[in-house]
Amino acid sequence: MLLARAPVAALTRLVALALPPRCPGCGEVVEADHRFCAGCWSALRFLGDPACATCGAPFAIDRGPDLRCAPCLVRPPAHDGLRAAVAYGPVARDVALKLKYGGRLALATTMARLMHRHLTNDATLLVPVPLHRRRLWTRGYNQALLIAAGLSRLSGVPVARDVLRRTRATPPLKGMNGRKRAQAVRGAFVMVDPASVAGQSVVLIDDVHTSGATAAACSKVLRAAGASRVTILCWARVVGADD
Repeated sequence: MLLARAPVAALTRLVALALPPRCPGCGEVVEADHRFCAGCWSALRFLGDPACATCGAPFAIDRGPDLRCAPCLVRPPAHDGLRAAVAYGPVARDVALKLKYGGRLALATTMARLMHRHLTNDATLLVPVPLHRRRLWTRGYNQALLIAAGLSRLSGVPVARDVLRRTRATPPLKGMNGRKRAQAVRGAFVMVDPASVAGQSVVLIDDVHTSGATAAACSKVLRAAGASRVTILCWARVVGADD
């Protein structure tokens, strides 16, 4: 058995030398897979408490548990809570773009590892934000589904792959105001199997959260199908005026 393992160990060392682990942000050689270099790690702004109990917007000071920001009090969102691993910034953006458009599929696991701490204890089902079939054919994969699969491996919470469907290709939302974004995604999502989410504590998975129009549209459909709770978990969220 020891003799059989020796060639495998040698091959592993050769592969490590030829293809060393690299920083997900800048590509610098690092000590292990999914690890950031010191510069990229320090450039990431990790999110957590103190924050709004509903939308997760960070507070400058701790205002106590279960407190909500003014926008959530004035206009409560369609979901039951939102959390993100990091604030949207240069490094977080580059990682998301490499996964979304660069085919760097292993980065879904990198994201999932840092998102895992925000997964609620009562979660019973992970639902990725779906792509329209035309975009799925072009890209070849749904980045939200890859992230959800990584979270499922870490947590044991199952992924519902095809219960939520995007019925039409929505235009890019960048540059639109909140009202136009909501109009663009209105009616774009339908449930394929409503019974699969009835009574479930659903966590909607996405890569980047900006205005919240897509998350709101998906949340409304999931709640209408009978989900007992719908929370949002994403890799990065915009913090500031566009939030």
